[in-house]
Amino acid sequence: MKHKCASMLLASLCMGVLLTGCGKAPDSGENTASVQAAEDTRKENVNRESASQEEEGAKQDVRKLTFVLDWTPNTNHTGLYVAREKGYFKDAGLEVEIVQPPENGAEVLAASGKAQFAMSFQDSLAPAFSGDNPLPVTAVAGVIQHNTSGIISRRGEGMDRPRGLEGKKYATWDLPVEKATIKDVMEADGGDFDKVELIPSTVTDEVTALRTKSVDAIWIFYAWAGVKTELEGLETDYFAFADLDSVFDFYTPVIIANNTFLAEEPETARAFLDAVSRGYEFAIEHPQEAGDILCRAAPELDPELVKASQEYLADKYQADAPKWGYIDQKRWDAYYAWLNEKGLTETPIEAGTGFSNEYLP
Repeated sequence: MKHKCASMLLASLCMGVLLTGCGKAPDSGENTASVQAAEDTRKENVNRESASQEEEGAKQDVRKLTFVLDWTPNTNHTGLYVAREKGYFKDAGLEVEIVQPPENGAEVLAASGKAQFAMSFQDSLAPAFSGDNPLPVTAVAGVIQHNTSGIISRRGEGMDRPRGLEGKKYATWDLPVEKATIKDVMEADGGDFDKVELIPSTVTDEVTALRTKSVDAIWIFYAWAGVKTELEGLETDYFAFADLDSVFDFYTPVIIANNTFLAEEPETARAFLDAVSRGYEFAIEHPQEAGDILCRAAPELDPELVKASQEYLADKYQADAPKWGYIDQKRWDAYYAWLNEKGLTETPIEAGTGFSNEYLP
């Protein structure tokens, strides 16, 4: 319709020129003004149409991606929400949908190709990398550089070291890797894992569980549950697995990606991780503002806990690594070698399996 109107306008302008050439006396400038106004309108329409086409082209260039969390939003995920709010994804030509995991887990969704990225853990990924049908996923970034998980208990009850768990009620997920880890550190400390009272874990609030003495010891990630005990004034003892044996300084959590996506769209993967890196770097430098961003994305969270957790993690996201997200092969392989040795893998996981640093900026 716009092109048809422009053609009619040009035809009328030509007719005006012909009439003037046949001896019609010019009026007092009114025709000239009308012609100029019409020309200005035409240019405006052309510019508007061009801008619309450019905007449509830009929309078509945006790559939509899906990221699956491992759990409900928390400070492990802050860099993602910062990247979204600060426009880092947009700058990279990406539109990223952040979703919570289905019951069968984030790993399966990423492996199926229904999501390009997901949050996982090195220990949880072990089954994905062993057996006859390994999952087609790769860890592409370590979110927190060192393992901050360990066992928390009420202060002064002897559970400040592994052998102190003897005769105590431990809330277990009944996972082979979990129980093997606790057995290993207990035996190294002269304890007997068979003397631990294993209670099926139904813990949703660690502070309440410890205060009511429904359990005596819980495996936690200190950045969230440990910080929460501090805020609520519960005095605790705690030992971190990574402090007891370097083999347990595995990567938890990590960002994983679908292998087909990585093979077909490596530059998109790099663009995504560049934006996410900027998000976590911002959280390192500005923990309080980053906490505010997470709370806006997940208003159900306790702002006080979020901000305290952000302060705790600020120097732990990257720690001593050369850059955020970097995965050290020696540490990665050492943990899987331990799993192989303990018979906790269906088939041995070979060195170098399951991770890559090549997509990091």
